[in-house]
Amino acid sequence: MDLHDYFKSELADHQASLSALGEMVEEPLGNLVNACRESIGNGGKIMLFGNGGSAADSQHIATELTVRYEKSRGAIAAIALTTDTSTLTAAGNDYGFDDIFSRQVEALGRPGDVAIGISTSGNSKNVIKALEAAKSGGMIGAGLSGQGGGAMNGLADPLIVVPSERTARIQEMHILIGHILCGALENGLA
Repeated sequence: MDLHDYFKSELADHQASLSALGEMVEEPLGNLVNACRESIGNGGKIMLFGNGGSAADSQHIATELTVRYEKSRGAIAAIALTTDTSTLTAAGNDYGFDDIFSRQVEALGRPGDVAIGISTSGNSKNVIKALEAAKSGGMIGAGLSGQGGGAMNGLADPLIVVPSERTARIQEMHILIGHILCGALENGLA
């Protein structure tokens, strides 16, 4: 395969993922937007977490919400639980890697907050444990996943599952979903 064919193949695969996502995202994404709006309106916050590229997406989305997405407006309370290296390493050392997010959810979360776990497989143990902690604490435990949703099925609600098995395509759709969420919240849409 030459470079030109590779480009065409990747773009076609991206477009196919986007088309498939468009058919199934409106209801769960609408539910996520409404849950976030209600939480923020009641003085709550949005917490985001994931591993690797999903950690980067968590930080990206939280930043768009706290600072600005496309226009100046009041700050939206959002935090990525992936950024405090002291907390991450202490929790990893003292409790284990599986607890690095759940410990933060327990400490920072309040009833009515929204905890958004991001996992391309839906099976990341530390994301699952954090969603369980969120539910136990009276929070909304939402999720972004792919590959059929994995262990997030039946746990994360709402759960947005990207219909793909390819990590790259799932991550591309996750950041698109994150941008749509930011835009909807910024524009007061529900």
